[in-house]
Amino acid sequence: MIIAAILALVSSACAASTGSEPPVVRVGIEVLEGRGFEGLIGKRVGLVTNPSGVDRNLRSTIDILFSAPEVDLRKLFAPEHGVRGDIYAGGRVEDGKDPVTGLPVFSLYGATRKPTAEMVSGLDVIVYDIQDVGSRSYTFISTLGLVMRTCAEQGIEVMVLDRPNPLGGNKVEGCVVEDGFHSFVSEFKIPYIYGLTVGELAMLINEEGLNCGEKGNEKPLKCKLSVIPMEGWRRNMLYEDTKLPWVLPSPNIPYPRSAVNYPSAGIAGEFQGYLNIGIGYTLPFEVFAAEWIDADKLKAKLDSYNIPGVAFRTIHFKPFSGSSQGKLIHGVQYHYTDFEAACCTLTQFYVMQAVNELYPSKNPFKLSSGRNGMFDKVCGTDYVRTSFERRLKVEDISEYWSKDVAGFKKLSRKYLMYE
Repeated sequence: MIIAAILALVSSACAASTGSEPPVVRVGIEVLEGRGFEGLIGKRVGLVTNPSGVDRNLRSTIDILFSAPEVDLRKLFAPEHGVRGDIYAGGRVEDGKDPVTGLPVFSLYGATRKPTAEMVSGLDVIVYDIQDVGSRSYTFISTLGLVMRTCAEQGIEVMVLDRPNPLGGNKVEGCVVEDGFHSFVSEFKIPYIYGLTVGELAMLINEEGLNCGEKGNEKPLKCKLSVIPMEGWRRNMLYEDTKLPWVLPSPNIPYPRSAVNYPSAGIAGEFQGYLNIGIGYTLPFEVFAAEWIDADKLKAKLDSYNIPGVAFRTIHFKPFSGSSQGKLIHGVQYHYTDFEAACCTLTQFYVMQAVNELYPSKNPFKLSSGRNGMFDKVCGTDYVRTSFERRLKVEDISEYWSKDVAGFKKLSRKYLMYE
């Protein structure tokens, strides 16, 4: 019933925005405010958010809810990087008090990742509003799943304020997470790129029993869930198409294209002492480079593969932080010439294949063997590593990597809220 009601609301919103002019995209917090905060009136409210939780005028969802006389906002919950974004990547988030509102802040990225019963006591509903990046290994959706588990246990509602998937709503890539490989970077049995908005994803994991905790071995729990849909968003939209302001959801996703590039390079970036992927420079997740690479040879090798939808150019730069700080490194920057045709997640594997053909001694699985476990967690399986490391050939993993795409698209179809 809840899902049917949500889909009906979305259908009416879509019908209202037909015409030659691109629709105005209004995110969940704007729609909620336009409805007079329906669903929160008379309830004690908690909020999970970060700096990306804003409206089109860059007003924070924290401040919007706190200043609304109809809303009784009582507690804030901090994911990775904190509610105000003052904790750098990987840094421990502590409990505290929000300096602007004075509200208590409870950390969900420190000693506790799943909210305790004490943290959520006294609340009737917890609102979630964070800009998603569309890739399974980013921790915000894991935080959402753990919040949903606690709320199911404690009889507390969850309200998700929907936002665009910056990769659009059509691209699905990667195998689903397999038993034994669930973690905070792969909590749900979903593909690496899942092609859903965070609201659609929340409905799917809630209804399909995919919410099995950080280790994937707990009984699925179903919470009382509502999703405030966007207006005007369409599945073929990348973030730039929405005309909405982009507030970086984390330090290394400064631009909308960074979210597109993240699944293309982030898995290879798990290896230390191998390739610089632009972290510590102005092009996070957009490059592959090292001191020992001949950029022209690497580009020529990659061009010889005729990879659909992607083009490469040579690049030379000095990172201003990280292990390559101040060193001149060489490599390639990639661009998607046809995003629909490209398999983004395989881009990094083609680069690793080319590097191996040119520099056989630079095997990432041997250079950084201590990171193999994390590589498996991010991939959601050890099959990719055990098959790829033998020859470093994309053809050895591509079929396996794509085996679950059609099935997931079929499963998720009934939760699609937008055309």
